[in-house]
Amino acid sequence: MAKIKMTTPLVEMDGDEMTRILWQLIKDRLILPFVELKTEYYDLGLLSRDKTKDQVTVDAANATRRLGVAVKCATITPNHARMIEFPELTEMWKSPNATIRSILDGTVFRTPITISCIKPVVKTWLEPITIARHAYGDVYKAAEMRTDEPGECTMTFKGASGAEKTVTVQKVKGPAVWQGMHNTEDSIRSFAKSCFKYALDLKQDLWFSTKDTISKIYDGQFKTIFDEVFENYKQDFEKLGIKYFYTLIDDAVARVMRSKGGFIWALKNYDGDVMSDMISTAFGSLAMMTSVLVSPDGIYEYEAAHGTVTQHYYKYLKGEKTATNPMATIFAWTGALRKRGELDGLPDLMTFADKLEAACFNTLDSGKMPKELAALTGDGFNATMVNTEEFIGEIASRI
Repeated sequence: MAKIKMTTPLVEMDGDEMTRILWQLIKDRLILPFVELKTEYYDLGLLSRDKTKDQVTVDAANATRRLGVAVKCATITPNHARMIEFPELTEMWKSPNATIRSILDGTVFRTPITISCIKPVVKTWLEPITIARHAYGDVYKAAEMRTDEPGECTMTFKGASGAEKTVTVQKVKGPAVWQGMHNTEDSIRSFAKSCFKYALDLKQDLWFSTKDTISKIYDGQFKTIFDEVFENYKQDFEKLGIKYFYTLIDDAVARVMRSKGGFIWALKNYDGDVMSDMISTAFGSLAMMTSVLVSPDGIYEYEAAHGTVTQHYYKYLKGEKTATNPMATIFAWTGALRKRGELDGLPDLMTFADKLEAACFNTLDSGKMPKELAALTGDGFNATMVNTEEFIGEIASRI
């Protein structure tokens, strides 16, 4: 069989631990036998990032801006424990996802992968809920410090014109911790545009929630900008019969739990980080969650929503078989291949992505699935637990 040809490369960002093993298995068994794969490869594994002083992450992000579509493996963001585990590290490098998101100025859209044999724990949910997460600023770009004595903390802005603004943060009588966050109006505006465009593409309602009753200036500016940007999309929303809806985040959480699903929920950076994990777990599993970063100028970066599956990697290193769920990583590849096919006018590549996903669903519907999914199936469903390689082999046999 002649392989499906590509014209423009994908940006391929390799990662860490068990997901790096999955990455190669997926390519070898599910993609390379069928596609003449073209990629521009960047190794974002932790030691590679350390060796290049994280320049490889910046290069990968800039390549994505140049080529338009990327696919990324899960990566380690080192903490103190990781610094002990990897004594050769020269620095506690920042999240590569945060670096890439900052350069692309995109919005992360995360949607559960649903199958009929696994029901959401929220019984009213009939359709997936997509989380639209702002991908710049807030706590991820915050400046922090700790102080040991009584005193006063102020925050000062020095304008390019020479003008200054100072506010008192707090006076304290003893040790304290401090954090200064920021966002930019350009990034918030880009976030809003991406959300409204995505809602039109999916033909779904868009919800947006912050806490502007408490954070009257910071969160209030998010709400103001969303309202302004929506005026440019209002008629398109009305033509499709879809709605834009704003409410406070605590009210939104209550409404989401009573909803039927089938909408996009836009959230600030940290809120989106937390709520996407809640949504994915309530629908089934983090390993059943797609994630795509979309920039306002139409750049796409696909990845799995979960981490590097460290515990399974340690078992793998001991020679033990693991039952790691590869679905989110497979769907990162299919999303990127489909988008590449769409942009380059390659219907065969788009069809291949559809058929690979169909083979995944067919395998799961047959009852062959990793242990974590088998444990979630309802009574009466005959699930057969298989290890990672067996599961990928079952999918390959159905393509």
